[in-house]
Amino acid sequence: MATRIDLKGRVAVITGGARGIGYAAAARMLHSGATAVLWDVDAARLAEAKAELEPLGTVSTDVVELTDEASVSAAANAVAGRHGRIDILVNNAGITGGNAKTWELEPAIWRKVIDVNLVAPFLVCHAIVPKMLANGYGRIINIASVAGKEGNPNASHYSASKAGLIGLTKSLGKELAQSNILVNCITPAAAKTDIFHQMKPEFIQFMLSKIPMGRFVEVEEIAAMIAWLASEECSFTTGGVFDITGGRSTY
Repeated sequence: MATRIDLKGRVAVITGGARGIGYAAAARMLHSGATAVLWDVDAARLAEAKAELEPLGTVSTDVVELTDEASVSAAANAVAGRHGRIDILVNNAGITGGNAKTWELEPAIWRKVIDVNLVAPFLVCHAIVPKMLANGYGRIINIASVAGKEGNPNASHYSASKAGLIGLTKSLGKELAQSNILVNCITPAAAKTDIFHQMKPEFIQFMLSKIPMGRFVEVEEIAAMIAWLASEECSFTTGGVFDITGGRSTY
C-alpha cells in the first residue's frame, strides 16, 4: 500500500490527467485526500477516467485545449468556481512528435511539440498562479524529462521542449520563492505509457539501453515523487529538478 501523504482538503489540477503519468498522479492525490481535477483534450477517455477514479475520492474534469489561452483560462475559472481554490498544479500533458534527425523533422511537427510541451504549461501557469497568489499557497510540479537534460538524438523537438520546461520551472520558482508557492519539476526516464505509440521501436529500445536499472520507470513511482512535491512537507525546495531515471543521468 502506498504511503499516505497528507493532501487532505487540497484541490489538484492535473493536465493530461486521463491516462499515463497524469492518471497515476490523480490516483495518488486521491489516495492522499486531495480532490483531483483532470484536464484533458480527450473527452471520451476523460469520462472513463473519472468513472474509474471516483471510488477513490472527489474527481472533476474539464475538456481543455491546453495550447489555447481562452480554453485554459475558462477551465481555470471553472475549477475555482466549482472548488473555491486551486492548491496544486501538475503540468503533465505532453507529446513526443515522433522520431527523426533534426533536419528531417517537419517544422510544423517541431512547433507542435513546443506548443504542447512548453507553451501550454506556461499558459496553465499564467492562468492558475494568480489564483494561488490570492490564496497564499500553491505547489506546482512540472513533468519534464531526462531528455531535457541530456538531449536525446532523433528527438530534438522533445528534448528542447523539456529543456525549456526545466528553465521555466527555475524562473517561476525564483519569482514565487517568497509567496508560499513552490515550483519544481521532475525529469523521468521513459515510462511505458500511450506516448510510446508515437515512437519508433528502435528508439524505445535505445532509451531502455540507457537506463542502468534495466527497466522503464513505473508511473506509480513517478506519482509518488509528485505527491511529496505537492505536499506541505515540501517546504524549502523550489526551482528544483528531481531525477527519477534509474541511474541514467550524468552530471
